Formats: sequence, structure tokens, C-alpha cells
Amino acid sequence: MKKLIAAFAAVAAFSAHAETLTVAATPVPHAEILEFVKPALAKEGVDLKVKVFTDYIQPNVQVAEKRLDANFFQHQPYLDEFNKAKGTSLVAVTGVHLEPLGAYSSKIKDLKDLPSGANVVIPNDATNGGRALLLLAKAGVITLKEPNNILSTVKDIAQNPKDLKIRELEAATIPRVLTQVDLALINTNYALEAKLDPSKDALVIEGKDSPYVNILVSRADNKDSEAMKKLAAALHSPEVKQFITEKYKGAVLPAF
Repeated sequence: MKKLIAAFAAVAAFSAHAETLTVAATPVPHAEILEFVKPALAKEGVDLKVKVFTDYIQPNVQVAEKRLDANFFQHQPYLDEFNKAKGTSLVAVTGVHLEPLGAYSSKIKDLKDLPSGANVVIPNDATNGGRALLLLAKAGVITLKEPNNILSTVKDIAQNPKDLKIRELEAATIPRVLTQVDLALINTNYALEAKLDPSKDALVIEGKDSPYVNILVSRADNKDSEAMKKLAAALHSPEVKQFITEKYKGAVLPAF
């Protein structure tokens, strides 16, 4: 009985002194990584609460409006574009991992077999859309007016020898139409959710030199809080590197 009372007292003491940190994340791999570091943070007095989202808009909106403390789902080019478009001033805390974007198909096994007039879908947000076009250009499927412009759009295609019909869709919805198109450019987090194996199923995929490292994002007013520093340190731990390496088997790459 005394042990039980002591256990309840310990829980009560933790609850009284723990600082709560609420972080938005997309399900895979972001929320999974955050859930993995929860126990380590609890030992340091941080009660990490993970709120799962399936879109790329609300996590930033809610952090900016101080409804959430931070989010973990995006890369720096996306954050820069979001801040510019929405007038927000969210900031990067630290880089964690890279999710290579890949091209997938349920109809062909090699890009050289892509038929003339093929239907291709890419993400409709500015940075990931440009990222998809850069990958197609690197693979020799199209050429762009500015080969290194990460904000390239369909209008910036210089040559399209196979007359591809390229449509833009919300990134989260693209895996759902994979069987209805010839080629789909899918972010790795959504590919994993759709049970695709990027290392095996992607016809072409970004390499380790990609600049699209996924980052922990917060506001300037809480970026340097003790709880945020502890979360950033936990996300850079050897244990997290091992977790990412073993769980995702190359589909997600540690960036530290």
C-alpha cells in the first residue's frame, strides 16, 4: 500500500512540475518519431503531447496563433513559402530527417516506359510541386527553363517530349489516385502511410544531397524555451538516429 501511495505521489509530483509541450505532426514518420522520444522527455520534466494532422496548412496556422507550441512535418523551402504567403514568422528550431520525394506507378516499372500523353500528378504546393518537377527533370523526363529553380511550375517546363499531362493535387491525396494515373510524385511520409516502400517501389527518388530536410518549427517567442531545447536535443539523440535507420530502412534518412 505504501508503495502504491508513493507511486501516486511521484505521478502527482511530475504532473505538478512537468512542462507541457504540444506539437503538431503528420502521422508517418513525424508523429512516430515524436512518440518515440516521449519517455526520454518525460524523464526531463517535459510532457510531450502529439497532435496528428493530415494536411500541411493547419499545423502552421495553429502554431502561429499560439494554439500549439510547435510542429514537425515540413522542410525549410515550404516554411519560407508559407511565411511569405500567409504573413507569418514561424522559425526553424532544428533539422531532423530527410524524406526523399519519389515517383511511383502502378502501371509501369521503368520511367523509359512512360507512354506519350501520360497522366502525371504532382503536389500542388509551390515548393513540393517545384521539387517534383526538378526530380522529373533530373530523370530526363522533362527539361525546365531554370534547372535549379525549386519554385518551378508547370509553366516553367521548357521541353516535354512525351507531352505529359501534368496535374497538381493536394499532396495528401496523391496516393489515393496512384492506380488512376500513369505516374505520381509522392512525399515519403504519404508514401509510407499508403504502405509503399520508397526504397523499392519508387521508379526514381531524391538522393541524400536533397536540401529538403524536415524541421521542427516553432515561433520566435518560444524557440529557445527549455522544453523546446530538450525536444530538439532528444530528436538529435543517437537513439533517434537508430530508430529512424532501423524502422524506415532508408526511406527516411537522419539529417544529423
